[in-house]
Amino acid sequence: MKNKKRDLSALALSILAIVLLNFVASFVFHRFDLTSEKRYTLSPATKSLLSKIDETVFVKVYLEGDFPAGFKRLRNETKEMLDEFRAYSNNNIEYEFINPSSNPDKTQQNEVFKQLYDRGLTPTPLEVKEENGTSQQIIWPGALVSYKGRETPWNLLKTQMGTSAEGQLNNSIQALEYEFASCLRNLSATINDEIGFIEGHGELDTLHVDDIKNALGQFYGLKRVKIDGQLKALDGLAAIIIAKPDTAFSKEDKFVIDQFIMRGGKVLWCIDQLETRLDSLAKSGRTLAVPYELGLDDMLFRYGARINPNIVMDMQSSALPVNIAFRGQKPKIEMKPWIYSPVVMPGANHPIVKNLDVIKFDFVSSIDFVEAPGIEKTVLLTTSKNSKTINAPVRVDMRIMQFKQEEAQFKNPRQPVAVLLEGEFESVFKNRAFPDEFLKEYQLKKKGVKSKMIIISDGDVISNDVQTSSGKPYPLGYDKYTNQTFGNKNFILNCVNYLCDDSGLISVRSRELTLRLLDKKKIKTERIKWQVINVGLPLALVIVFGMFYFIRRKRKYGK
Repeated sequence: MKNKKRDLSALALSILAIVLLNFVASFVFHRFDLTSEKRYTLSPATKSLLSKIDETVFVKVYLEGDFPAGFKRLRNETKEMLDEFRAYSNNNIEYEFINPSSNPDKTQQNEVFKQLYDRGLTPTPLEVKEENGTSQQIIWPGALVSYKGRETPWNLLKTQMGTSAEGQLNNSIQALEYEFASCLRNLSATINDEIGFIEGHGELDTLHVDDIKNALGQFYGLKRVKIDGQLKALDGLAAIIIAKPDTAFSKEDKFVIDQFIMRGGKVLWCIDQLETRLDSLAKSGRTLAVPYELGLDDMLFRYGARINPNIVMDMQSSALPVNIAFRGQKPKIEMKPWIYSPVVMPGANHPIVKNLDVIKFDFVSSIDFVEAPGIEKTVLLTTSKNSKTINAPVRVDMRIMQFKQEEAQFKNPRQPVAVLLEGEFESVFKNRAFPDEFLKEYQLKKKGVKSKMIIISDGDVISNDVQTSSGKPYPLGYDKYTNQTFGNKNFILNCVNYLCDDSGLISVRSRELTLRLLDKKKIKTERIKWQVINVGLPLALVIVFGMFYFIRRKRKYGK
């Protein structure tokens, strides 16, 4: 009876402790991340965003079906990340995984594919090995995210030229938190920051910035602004974009931009330092690139950078179609490297360029840093190790494609073509006289509050081509000669997001996940060994335990 009472008391205390523990746990939320790189630990900015979700977010993930192991890993990581988001959003996130190829009717299947493509998802072709050879399979590694009647696409797979398939999948997994959090931020935003495209100095027209304008329009309010000496022309804007001007800025316009920066405004400069007449190049096959007189050099110099009056030529470049047949013969077209159009592989670990695909430039110049106290300077993009610079004036001749380029001639490697400046900038008008009547209602600010700007030494990086026959714009970054789409759009989007992001969300893009892959050589040479160990060892342990238990029982009860 004494032992019985003791056991009942212990049971009652255990039950009470469990009840109390659960009661306390209902008021305290915590998740334990045991991974070495804390891959399931969300950033404070993401947690803050999730805490503000007040209605259900529906996520339809079109990554279901029979596909290779790498995509199954992406699927599983996506599910686990969505579970993590759900936990921090008070269960306001619901998701389902859908196989868009499940319908055996090809007509209906193609209709589903068309709907997904029209809604912003990108398909990926796969080559699947079968008994009788190989077959092509189309998968849709993406999702549609809906919230409060609004919808946005979420492409899970991040491709990057020159990166292995395993590397691309790992980069995609690294980007899951940032990409999904960005979707939520854009869907839940009620008041967007307003971005101004400056005009009045020969900047790109609306048709040539149509694609980036549509992309930015999903996240920000946009308008075209003609300063025209108006002191308050930029009031209310979070950032401005100066896209490939070709005429000089007046002193008054420069003053307005300068004071906009001094008051915390952000600027994306996409500047061509040299004028290259493409009409002359198309007509005669040659032209002369000479410096523009934009009047912006003193401003950029004061802020900490200088765009040099040169052109960077790079052996890592895009290509143009060239007729290599002799005169009078049937045309024979070959793609030849066009060294005036470098394709830049992002190599920096900065969140703006991390895991981006290659970016195409045209007649780009190099950028130097100059002394600017208190300004943090970061190189975002550089040309390849096989590049060289030619100072203006530069003779641009298409006949250069007929000759093989010697690597030894390209002696100016890694030329910066995009840089980031951050800090408290000093006004270029600090020690300059200015008409008093212009400053009657405007106090000159000589030292700015903390701000940032990005300088890109090519105006074409933000310009989309236009189809000659229809007048419709191509996607930004699309090369009509090679049918390849470069990473220009994502680069510009990341630039603007970084300039306008005050939540720190974009810093999530720089997180690193370790790619843990099996050693393929060991898999091939030691396959049988590890199969025997994995199958035989558990069986052996069970048999040994059974024998030990049998012997123990026999000794104990055999007497």
